[in-house]
Amino acid sequence: MSRPPTFDDQPLGLTVHSMPAPQDLRHSAAVQTRIGRWKMLLVLSVCAAPVIASYVTYYLVRPDGRRNFGELITPQRTLPDLQATELNGTPFNLQALKGQWLLVSVGGGACDSTCGRYLYLQRQLREGLGREKDRLDRVWLIDDAVPVGPELQSALTAVTVLRLPRADLQRWLEPVSGAELRDHLYVVDPMGNWMMRFPAQLDATQAAQAKRDLERLLRASAFWDKPGR
Repeated sequence: MSRPPTFDDQPLGLTVHSMPAPQDLRHSAAVQTRIGRWKMLLVLSVCAAPVIASYVTYYLVRPDGRRNFGELITPQRTLPDLQATELNGTPFNLQALKGQWLLVSVGGGACDSTCGRYLYLQRQLREGLGREKDRLDRVWLIDDAVPVGPELQSALTAVTVLRLPRADLQRWLEPVSGAELRDHLYVVDPMGNWMMRFPAQLDATQAAQAKRDLERLLRASAFWDKPGR
């Protein structure tokens, strides 16, 4: 007879894995959070770099040593989330103006001599930019309830005309001491920041200096700002 098979009674070798300690889990989560934040900051930095570079170019790098004619606004003021109305009564949120350089004037619906001069200068300054003019929009903000006369219609071609309360405008735009909102032309960048104010009572003889400022701004931002919203 054959002998029955024999079996070695040896203990099984089992590997026991311990559960991670709570403090290890918290440490791992904290590390992942820090990594995520650094990645987010890196993405934001990459996106903001062209904008920052253009402002550095305009504000700091001036080989010709000339000063800007308009007054730079520090800190800049972002377009508020305000409801205005178009002349036909259609609601319009001011933040919809983002995406273009803006040359802004403020005036009453009756449009006095200063208002009329600024509407004219806005058109002349924009046309003077030549092929870059499509990067700049003209905006007239009406700060009262006075109707706009039909004689102004021809001057409002290609102008964004919006009506909103003066108190709302005063929370965003500001004149120099002793002047009124209506006394200036204001420059707003494509991100919606009010960043420059031309001197009060700007006239045609000073328009060439204002035009140079606009040209420099457009040139400094040419590699990240394109025509159209």
